[in-house]
Amino acid sequence: MRGPALSLAFEGRRPWHWMGLDIVMLNAFPDEATRVRAATLPAGLYADGIDVVFRRGSHSVQALKDCSLDIPRGSWATLIGASGCGKSTLLRVFADIVKPTAGTALLHGVSPAEARANRIYALVQQGSTMLPWRSIIDNVALGLEISGLPKSTRYARAEEALALVGLKGFEKSLPSELSGGMRQRAAIARALTLRPRFLLMDEPFGALDEITRDRLHFELLRILEETGATLLLVTHSISEAVILSDKVIVMTPRPGRISEIIEVDFGRGRTPDLRGDPRFVQYEAQLRRALHQPA
Repeated sequence: MRGPALSLAFEGRRPWHWMGLDIVMLNAFPDEATRVRAATLPAGLYADGIDVVFRRGSHSVQALKDCSLDIPRGSWATLIGASGCGKSTLLRVFADIVKPTAGTALLHGVSPAEARANRIYALVQQGSTMLPWRSIIDNVALGLEISGLPKSTRYARAEEALALVGLKGFEKSLPSELSGGMRQRAAIARALTLRPRFLLMDEPFGALDEITRDRLHFELLRILEETGATLLLVTHSISEAVILSDKVIVMTPRPGRISEIIEVDFGRGRTPDLRGDPRFVQYEAQLRRALHQPA
């Protein structure tokens, strides 16, 4: 059965959200002013003194306080901490979904709003929401369709991205015909069609079983190495943070603060054998201690 007609009209500057899909980049190429300015500013993810206060009437809640970080371009970082510590809020500041009350956030030297408008990043959230009546390739190409790219271009990019995540041959399948892990890979492919410099991921593997999650960790690392994208990922998992990070950013709650940044020196070419490395256990122990420090 066919689903409702999909309108591709878009006006305004907020992320387009429908049925759990966040399509946050619409312009085909960065404008010249953005390229020139970005060349003189920090090339990675940068935050300085970020505060976020949510207000409802006379009531206010401070979600983030004085959060600062510097993630070099091409590196991998995770945000970890207890539920409610502001991990996702900080990620959403970079995604231009949450506006900071104070402080500065930059992606490749430009504001989150400019980064979104100029296709600098992609956002992957928990779950792999797909439009059930569209084939996998049509789901993966959805962001490009909304951007107005020609059908031949968006299909070529979607096929390339599906091959990159190991889903070549499933282009015509429906989401219901794929496993949860395969649908999550398709969600990552959808982000990769936009060829982002930065990949922002909010607990993308949280709903998966441990075996599937472990396999996708190393598929993601392979993709990051092949594309050179910078990663910022939210997680509750200590082992996931160690596997996927050059930097683990530890946060404490109420309000959310960055309490410690742990450098993980495993380099590139990581494999599942990493878990047997004595340093892996040491990093896990160091991270566990940091998470249990009093706020």
